[in-house]
Amino acid sequence: MEPSRDLTRYIRQIRYPPIGEDGQRRLSESRVLVCGCGALGSVLTNTLARAGVGLLRIVDRDFLELSNLQRQVLYDEQDVAAGLPKAVAAEAKLRQINSQIEIQAVVADVDPTNIGELVDGMDLILDGTDNFETRFLLNDAALKFRIPWVYGGCLAAEGQTMTILPGETPCLRCLMQDAPPPGSTPTCDTAGILGPIVNIVASLQACEALKILSGHPEAVSRALQVFELWDNRVRQVQLASLNDRRDCPACQGREFPWLDGTRGSHTAVLCGRNSVQLSYPDRHPLDLERLAETLEKVGRVRRNRFLLRFDVEKYCLTLFPDGRAIIGGTDDVGEARTVYAKYVGT
Repeated sequence: MEPSRDLTRYIRQIRYPPIGEDGQRRLSESRVLVCGCGALGSVLTNTLARAGVGLLRIVDRDFLELSNLQRQVLYDEQDVAAGLPKAVAAEAKLRQINSQIEIQAVVADVDPTNIGELVDGMDLILDGTDNFETRFLLNDAALKFRIPWVYGGCLAAEGQTMTILPGETPCLRCLMQDAPPPGSTPTCDTAGILGPIVNIVASLQACEALKILSGHPEAVSRALQVFELWDNRVRQVQLASLNDRRDCPACQGREFPWLDGTRGSHTAVLCGRNSVQLSYPDRHPLDLERLAETLEKVGRVRRNRFLLRFDVEKYCLTLFPDGRAIIGGTDDVGEARTVYAKYVGT
């Protein structure tokens, strides 16, 4: 059967038998939430827009910087010069790529107060974030509202991805019961990242999305896929054994602490100080000595036994052993959370 005129731009995709015209029409009727439009998110949205996904809702809290261009493929120097939020710049580019689909740009910090509205009506959630706090929130929302989602993460030359089908496959909390403590793991801004690992992980996420949205959930990977490009290693960690777990508080207990706001950061704008306080009362203590060794590579560090001060760009981060932080240089909560995630992690 020849494809209809409005699908001719997707003819190469339609000729792949598992997609076909029926699958392409399913894609054109699909609605996808992409959380984060930096490295992973820019590849995800670019790929899915070209594939003809009907609606892309793009949420990102950050603005573009020149250093983003090394791996965030949707943007260029003009976007950086314009000082655009990533979601806004992405929307403009994607409209040029495919004017037949709907693009919704949302400049916001994804948190328990807005996640319900953001996932409303969506068929799939894609992870383009850079921190585990948001990922656990996405996991909670996906399970509660029974929306498939695809986790992805990259650091240095390593990356991993995992697809979650609520009620069918293990969830993120089956794999890891809690987020790593702040400061316990490196971030892209302290350990660096190579562009190729971003493209590999995001391309696999996008392919998983095409399987689900075109009506082929049976083709979805049931493994955690891990790539270590510099060392030339590829692994698949089979997750079938996790299907029988009865102690997952999310899958089995239907407990969603990130969604109801009992987990995650607590924030306060410090009046008159151009600073935001972030508090993590449920997290492990920060190892200030170890953190100082990491942060000295990218900025000025001063430390005593009570706190650590870190100056980078226009910001001054004051970090306390209990995980509390004061981010000087901004009174915007979303911006403060971004800075914390970049240099300390969440």
